[in-house]
This record gives sequence, structure tokens and C-alpha cells, in this order.
Amino acid sequence: MKFKTLLAGVALAICSGTMAFAAETLTISSWLPPTHPINTGMLEGLVKMMEEATDGQVTGEIKMGLAPPPAQMDLVMDGAADMTIIFHGYQPGRFVGTKLIELPGYKGNAEAASVAYWHVQEKYLNQLDEHRGVKLVALTTHGPGQIHSNKAINKLSDLKGLKTRLGGGVSADVGAELGLIGIQVPAPKVYETLASGAADAVAMNMGERISFKLNEVAKNVYEMPGGFYRGSFAVLMSQEKFDSLPADVQKALDEKVFGLPASQMMGKVWDESDARARAETEAAPDNKIVTASEEDQAAFAVMAERVRAKILGELDDAGIDAQAAYDMVASEMAAASK
Repeated sequence: MKFKTLLAGVALAICSGTMAFAAETLTISSWLPPTHPINTGMLEGLVKMMEEATDGQVTGEIKMGLAPPPAQMDLVMDGAADMTIIFHGYQPGRFVGTKLIELPGYKGNAEAASVAYWHVQEKYLNQLDEHRGVKLVALTTHGPGQIHSNKAINKLSDLKGLKTRLGGGVSADVGAELGLIGIQVPAPKVYETLASGAADAVAMNMGERISFKLNEVAKNVYEMPGGFYRGSFAVLMSQEKFDSLPADVQKALDEKVFGLPASQMMGKVWDESDARARAETEAAPDNKIVTASEEDQAAFAVMAERVRAKILGELDDAGIDAQAAYDMVASEMAAASK
């Protein structure tokens, strides 16, 4: 009887411990609108992946409005949230290596770019240690960034002098080449910035026409094949929180979720969002997409080469073999797009 009682007690203790850990819910901070694909597709997708990989021992809850976009990394480092997603361009001077994926001229979609991004991070960019203090969970980039405006743009020269919201990073360098007057506001402020007339245009990927209702306030799209730029994002986790998880849970997350799997998943979500927005824009009678002429594509290629030279120079100065890193990304993406 005593032996049975002892076994029952051990079983209860094990069960209680498992149940206590099963209740562990990671607080995931987001600064995007609730319906944005980053929330509904990427972060919710990440939660599902973590649940499946750990047999339900780890889950997550997405919370909005904990801090403004530029403060998200510090929010995790301070322990106010367990995870977050950041846009590197919102913190000028803090990140250099992340600009590599933002360069214009790459062939391929967001999934291919996100996969190549993680690979080049492992081979070259990790040595910069730019995400020190937190655990890097995933890297991704949205699809080709285009110009969305409230007036018709029919040729490259029409962009000169256009008051345009630029997100930072390489988009700012490209904007300077194009002669845009850069306005920097966080993405959630784009609609009101355009609606108020404070800006004439915005540089964003196609999917944001739905996410930020650009089809209402920026009914014209000037599209450069391959995009004018891309945008770099990272999912970060508190290193302290990760270290507090049981070893088997850490192993499951590292092997089945974090890194390449999560990065690839996020790239797919960007592509699906871009495809939906393009279809809606093409179907809207008052929206218009103008594709750059071959002449304008050639003119932009010259500008893009100057931007690449500038950014690769910054990476060289940081101690990275910039050309090798760039060639790696370009070749991987080109191969994936065939």
C-alpha cells in the first residue's frame, strides 16, 4: 500500500510539473495592426510551430502596443516581453549587416530571400553579433518594395521631388538616388500620413496595399521589376527566457522551429500577402499599376549599382567579405527563382 501511495505521489508530481510547464506562455510583442500578416500569418504561425515541436509545452500570446517599433529589441532585453519582431531600418546605426538583404537587384520572391538571408547570416553575418543580448529566432524580408502614390507616376523621372515615406535602411539610400524627399514615420502611421497630405507616396511591398489600406490613399503603383529595395526583419527572443526552458524543449525549438524553418515560413506569408494585394489592386477600377519601361529599368540599374557599392563598402568596413556574402545571396535566390 505504501509503495502504491509512493508511486501515485510521484506520478502526481510528474503530472503537476508537466501541467505547470504546459501553462508556460511566451509574451510576443507586436507593433503591427492586429490583421497584419505578420500577426495573423507569421507570429501565429510561429506559435503553432512551437506548440507542435514541443508537444504543447511552449505556446505564445501576441500582445499589441507594448512599445513603439524602435523600442522592441530593448523591450525583450529588459524582460518586458519574451519575443518580438523588429524592422532593422527603424534603428539607424545599430545594424549594418542586415542591409545586405535589402539591396535592389536580387531575383526571387520573399521566401527565397528569407532562406538565403538565414544561410548568409550563419556563414557571414553572425560574426558581426548585431543581435547580441537576445536570441535570434528568424530572419525575413518582404517582397520587392515598390512606390505607391496618390498621383500618377508614369516614368522614373516623375519620382523626383515626391514626398515619400521611407522606412529606413537601404530604402533611404535608394530614395536619395531617386530624388525622393524622404519622410520617416512608422508603418502604422502610413495611412494617416498619406491621407493628410503630409506625404505623396510610400515605399512598401505590394502586400501592404491591404494591410495599410493603400488602395484608398495611394491608388497608383509604380513598379520596378525586382523592386526598388527589400526590408529586413528579425524575430528575437529573450535569451534568459530561452535558457530557462528545459534542455529537451530548447533542443526541439532549435532543431524544428528556430532559424531556417521559421524564416522560410515567414517568407511564404509575405509572398501570399503580395499575391492577394496584387490581385485586389488589379481588380480595383480606381487603382493602377504602371511597370517601369525598359529604359527606366536600365536607368535604375545604374542607381542600384551605386547603392550596392555603398552598402557593400559598409559591410567591408565592418569586417565582412561583402562581395562573397552578396554573391551567395544573389546566386541562391537566382537558383530558387528558376
